[in-house]
Amino acid sequence: MSDIRSGGALPREAESFPVPTLPFGSLRYGLRAGVLDRALSLVPTPRRNRFALGYLAVLLATSLFSHLASPDLVHRLQALSSTDGHNLMHRPLLVLLLSGLWVAGPVWMPYLWAFALTVAPLERRVGAWRALAVFAIGHVVATLLSQGVVAVSVAAGWLGPSALDDLDIGVSYGVLTSLGALAGLLSPRGRVLALAAAVGLIAHQLVSDQDLVTGIGHPTALLVGIALWRWLRRGPGGPLRIRLRRLVPGRMSPSEA
Repeated sequence: MSDIRSGGALPREAESFPVPTLPFGSLRYGLRAGVLDRALSLVPTPRRNRFALGYLAVLLATSLFSHLASPDLVHRLQALSSTDGHNLMHRPLLVLLLSGLWVAGPVWMPYLWAFALTVAPLERRVGAWRALAVFAIGHVVATLLSQGVVAVSVAAGWLGPSALDDLDIGVSYGVLTSLGALAGLLSPRGRVLALAAAVGLIAHQLVSDQDLVTGIGHPTALLVGIALWRWLRRGPGGPLRIRLRRLVPGRMSPSEA
């Protein structure tokens, strides 16, 4: 019998002995390395989502304050923060900032999911500052346009003067703008799904709560997000093909020719 250490062949018994393997080992490894890693990459973290998590913390704080403080104090502060017609005429910058620090309604949890599905993925693609800019632009433009329609309706006699004092707070405009902007950075199928979800939310609101302000503001916010596609695609998180044209030697983009 030849010696294995000297480089001889293995004995026949050793050649026919089955090597033990773990059943479905490669499948389990693939699931861990693929599905689990993908799922974990979608979870907001303080490092990747400073803006989204910080904003949610502020909304949680104001929501807790609304539950714990006296109703009169809460109503007074929300009225001072409202972007209604009268407040916009006297202190526009202050109320545009403060109105986005409250949630519309007594429940905070839906905004956690709204930010996790819109603001957080947008921030991961374009960065915290650009995500903040998208959110702020949508909030301001949708607020000014919707309240402008209210002011015109009051001046024309279609609405009573009390419409200029209706409470207008919340972050729905910024969330819808973030969803519209995020759709432009997704694949074609993801873009269709995101826009369909946004249109479905707006349609549900129009049917269930026929409020003029949100009826104007929500579609406006979505359109603002869509209008920002070109700007966002030029920065971090833009389509990969734009970067590849610059990396391939001897190939120029149409703008460089």
